[in-house]
Order: sequence, then C-alpha cells, then structure tokens
Amino acid sequence: MAKKRKIHGVEFKAKVSLAALREQETIAQLSSRFGVHSSQVNQWKRHVVENLSSLFQEVGRPRKEESDEVSVEELYAQIGRLKMEPEWLKKKAGPID
Repeated sequence: MAKKRKIHGVEFKAKVSLAALREQETIAQLSSRFGVHSSQVNQWKRHVVENLSSLFQEVGRPRKEESDEVSVEELYAQIGRLKMEPEWLKKKAGPID
C-alpha cells in the first residue's frame, strides 16, 4: 500500500528553509528533525535563495501603472457622456405640455 503524500504549509516550509539557510545543522540533521527528505530541504532552500531579491522589489509606495491612468480618463469620458445624453433627450423631446 502506498503512503499518502504530506502537504506542507507555507509556514512550515519557511521554517525549514530558514533553518537550512542558518547552516547551524547539517541537511541530514534538519531532515531528520523536521521529518522531510533531504532533497526537499535543499529544494526549499534553493527556492528561497533564488526568490529572495523579489522581497525587496516593492519597497515604499507602489508605482502607478499606465493602465490606472487610462481607466481614469475613460471614466471622465463616460461621466461626460452620461451628462450630455439627458440634455440631448430633453432638447429632442421638446416641451411637454
């Protein structure tokens, strides 16, 4: 009978990879302590090292995208159309007696 796969949470993976980055214990010791295969520990550690720079990309205020500016212009154009349509209809309908 095959074993059921364990699904590890993000917090657990972070804890294991942080312990691997500290290098206070060997990978074999970490895998024994956390109950995870040593290749999995190495994979999580490599993933953290490769994606570490992305943590500091969005420092400070987020930049405005051009798509946001375009959408604001489109909204103002739509407001203008919505104001003009009732006036045009009133003018075309004429006075109601």
